[in-house]
Amino acid sequence: MRGPLFSLLWMSSCALWCAVLAGCAGNAPTQRGEVKGAATTPAELAQSDMNRVATLAMHENLEGLFRLMDKLYRRNPAEWRKTSTTSREHAIEQVRAAILQRQPWAPLQGRRDIAAMGFALAPEFAGDRVAAFIHATADMVITAHGGKTEFFLLDGIDAQHLYNAARNVESAVWLLAQRRSPQGQPLLLADEIGPQGRNLSFEREFGKIIARLDLLAVLTTEKYRRAAISYVQGIVGGTFLQFLPVR
Repeated sequence: MRGPLFSLLWMSSCALWCAVLAGCAGNAPTQRGEVKGAATTPAELAQSDMNRVATLAMHENLEGLFRLMDKLYRRNPAEWRKTSTTSREHAIEQVRAAILQRQPWAPLQGRRDIAAMGFALAPEFAGDRVAAFIHATADMVITAHGGKTEFFLLDGIDAQHLYNAARNVESAVWLLAQRRSPQGQPLLLADEIGPQGRNLSFEREFGKIIARLDLLAVLTTEKYRRAAISYVQGIVGGTFLQFLPVR
């Protein structure tokens, strides 16, 4: 027979479970967005799956460099003032337009690709170092893709060039952290580990770019390897996998 003690225990158990469930709800993972696919365009009819992957990787790598530019400008506000007299956003738009339109960046004095990267990270460079560094790095990445930012059926990509581009970004990250001005100050303030905390957002963003380049290099190599295997499979299949008569 259920007496008052049972009712009291039951009510206590219910209250305990409610508290536990409320605590779990309070510790539920924070929403951090969702995957969104790009809108379909007629141009995609002229793209293979590999072309599409390369195009998306290029887009993300350039957007990553633009995010790094904004971060670097925020930590080094004196730099954007060498490019724009109005705002950081205006400086970003100028650099972004020059990259997307494949225009040279005047302070780099005609240098492109890896030569421009070396000059942008030279202690004697006196211009907007953030703009020069981002423009040069983007130019190097695009050059490694054959000078293209979109890829279609007749386009080819050299896997070794992509691999080399990933190593160039790694070298640039190291130089950015190590090189100093004649006064002993970092050329640009980026990642920081100190008493006030850790800021490694630059390293993470550079790491994503390096990873995409490496993955695309491997996929490109795999594409040609699989094409050769498929060709052999076609020959073997044509010889040994014939239909047999049934009457």
